[in-house]
Amino acid sequence: MKKIIVVGGGAAGVMAAIRAAEGGAHVTLFEKMPQIGRKLRITGKGRCNLTNTADVAEVVKNIPGNGKFLFSALKNFSPVDAVNFFESLGVKTKVERGGRIFPASDDASEVIDALIKRLAILGVEVKTNSPVKEILSEQKKIAGVLVDGKIFKCDALILATGGMSYPATGSTGDGFKFARKLGHTVTEILPALVPLETEEEFVKDLQGLSLRNVRVKLLADGKKISEHFGEMLFTHFGVSGPIILTLSRRAAKLLAEKKFVELEINLKPALSPEQLDARILRDFDKFKGKIAKNSLGDLLPAKLIPLVLDLAYLPEEKRVDEITAAERRRLAKILQGLPLTITATRPISEAIVTSGGVDVKELDPRTMRSKLVENLFVVGEVADVDGFTGGFNLQAAWAMGNAAGRGVRS
Repeated sequence: MKKIIVVGGGAAGVMAAIRAAEGGAHVTLFEKMPQIGRKLRITGKGRCNLTNTADVAEVVKNIPGNGKFLFSALKNFSPVDAVNFFESLGVKTKVERGGRIFPASDDASEVIDALIKRLAILGVEVKTNSPVKEILSEQKKIAGVLVDGKIFKCDALILATGGMSYPATGSTGDGFKFARKLGHTVTEILPALVPLETEEEFVKDLQGLSLRNVRVKLLADGKKISEHFGEMLFTHFGVSGPIILTLSRRAAKLLAEKKFVELEINLKPALSPEQLDARILRDFDKFKGKIAKNSLGDLLPAKLIPLVLDLAYLPEEKRVDEITAAERRRLAKILQGLPLTITATRPISEAIVTSGGVDVKELDPRTMRSKLVENLFVVGEVADVDGFTGGFNLQAAWAMGNAAGRGVRS
């Protein structure tokens, strides 16, 4: 019976352990935290966004961090397979906006309990509160691990320690150190899916304001890099929300390259400049005789009005029938391009996922087997793979775990 060691009890590690055990291997899973699945417990705001209804090609598009590398793994364990797998464990699922798939119970604990039960049925030895201190290797081959002063030998090892986001869940970058020591290249580690900090102090006055149906453009040194449509949120330090998190991966890399990074928020993306001007004129006609700050309530949330007028160099007390065409154009320009200067991302400890990791060129995409160490497999965030929100990161973890768990049996 093959002896397999899995280091890390997150989504990818647990899936790998299950698949390896299903193939008849003796599997020992080491987890340094008091329980497995700590990060799973908090995903999807505690509801666990298991996967997405997207097909494989669409999933790949939603994994900007080496999604193409996962094509083979996703073909063998697609979102449909993920749903079927969890349904087979007794976890009923439901679909929400954006194709996001959650447990019908809205409870991440149900998912973790089902996985723990499956591990137990298969006889996987789960050792919690057991940090691996060292991975032992001889002549480019894993021999075992050192845990609590004891050596545990193995025929193969699956490295699934996670990245560096949410360190309270146990993801503290251990896997990157292990991988480097074993000869692997680890690409630059940066936060992904992370809020952004701004130079502008006015965000504090807008704290808690959520904007829907806006288009946000990301610029570097004045050039457009990317843009996304949807929902965002102002915070005491800057901006967050779905589209900001989506743009944050590129922003983090640009900041690391010392680029000048900006955002432009189009508050009225559905209107052409001409249509917006006509809309402003209609509102000014409706509020004829009133001052500017009391005439934009139909167009903007109250919190935004003083800021937009200030950025457009329009006095709040000026009567709307006295506003010139040039002033109106300035107002429209701000409404369709409110500028923000990005100075930093929030710390990697606050990121949802980690960008960077073991270079995927050094892994076999069919099995996640290392090309440098014959009996080492690398899965999950410890590899240089990361996706957008919407269930794509967990789908990547399930697919990689499935590939390694099956690959380790051969």
